[in-house]
Amino acid sequence: MKKKYFFVSLILFVLVFYSVSNFHVSVGKKSFARNNSSYKDLSTFTEVLSLIEQNYVKKIEPKKVVRGAIDGMLRSLDPHSGYMTPEMFKQMQVETSGQFGGLGITITLRKSVLTIVSPIEGTPAYRAGVMAKDQIVKINGKSTKGITIYDAVKKLRGRPGSEVDITIYRRSTKKMFVLSIIREIIKIKSVKSRLIEGKIPYVRIRNFQSRTVKEVQSELDKMDDFKKNGLIIDLRNNPGGLLTQAVAVSELFLPAGKLIVYTKGRVIDQNRKFISKERDGIKEVPMVVIVNAGSASASEIVAGALQDWQRATVLGEKTFGKGSVQTVMPLLDGSGLRLTTSLYYTPKDRMIQGVGIEPDIRVVDPSNRNKSVVREKDLPRHLRNNRNKSKKNIREKMGEKTDIASKNKDDVQDYLLERAVMFLKKKNQR
Repeated sequence: MKKKYFFVSLILFVLVFYSVSNFHVSVGKKSFARNNSSYKDLSTFTEVLSLIEQNYVKKIEPKKVVRGAIDGMLRSLDPHSGYMTPEMFKQMQVETSGQFGGLGITITLRKSVLTIVSPIEGTPAYRAGVMAKDQIVKINGKSTKGITIYDAVKKLRGRPGSEVDITIYRRSTKKMFVLSIIREIIKIKSVKSRLIEGKIPYVRIRNFQSRTVKEVQSELDKMDDFKKNGLIIDLRNNPGGLLTQAVAVSELFLPAGKLIVYTKGRVIDQNRKFISKERDGIKEVPMVVIVNAGSASASEIVAGALQDWQRATVLGEKTFGKGSVQTVMPLLDGSGLRLTTSLYYTPKDRMIQGVGIEPDIRVVDPSNRNKSVVREKDLPRHLRNNRNKSKKNIREKMGEKTDIASKNKDDVQDYLLERAVMFLKKKNQR
């Protein structure tokens, strides 16, 4: 028996669902044996490796070269398949727990520069005054030029109570400064809630991690007296996460026995159906789900299921369109293989890959109108979807109107949320 991890996520440090099940090593061997050309290709690979070892201008590390070859092989498949070194694999497993020793920032590489996406509220980085779009040019006095995300995370994380110096360049002020920050245990809470106008429950789900459904349930319980006024679920910029948590969150709003999502792949054990089980939640009140181009993967599963069963009205912008499932396979040396093994489909047989979820009510955020948006279909080597081209949005077939906002006439801070509130108010007046 080997552990096999299924996950649907856009973020680099994925949150993984794992279950103990048969990983069919024998299947791979059989398919390999049938393809005689693979042996010839392997023979060429070993020949090239031998020539590199013997003739390259500098002495090489064979392990490093082989890992680079494996990484290149997986990168040639699609944007989400990849190879993880033992260090990367360990970092991924740390993310699964939802807590680790660090600063409390989300980072990315923008034009090869290590950049802060956002600080997590209440963390050391947040208290130190770190801001979104800050560039980290040095970590403990060493330049971050050419650094990878995994190496950066390795340097920034560490024992709680230890100190790390980060040199920040803030483009808005054109100033560079050093922050000394004490690491703490970072507990990532994926859910926030509040009452809009003191009466409409609002729940924002940032990602789907191991405790998300419990957090959603807890927040809903706090607002129990106001459920009759409807509910807003905000999935904007939610990059995805655990497939099982997306299913569990959907169960809060659907009756038992409803298909939430199904997956199809080449290997038979990748063909799975996820049917809702009985779970306490909100089953009948009006609901709005807010989405945008940053709503991906597990977010699209929830939005698609609630839309297909006409349980919620989806409002906002078309979602990202990541409809593939990756299986993470541990390897003997402690490294891991992240391989796209199946595609997922909504209850009404829509494939999201490369297309996304079309909202029932399309509302364009005025603040984002001039910003370039990247979706799955824009990524190199993305898996193409020719299946849904002739299919129209379910609600469009029913004749529901689309609201396209050209500008923010009301000068409100959150235009999409304002429109969701207006929709629920009208719904409750009927």
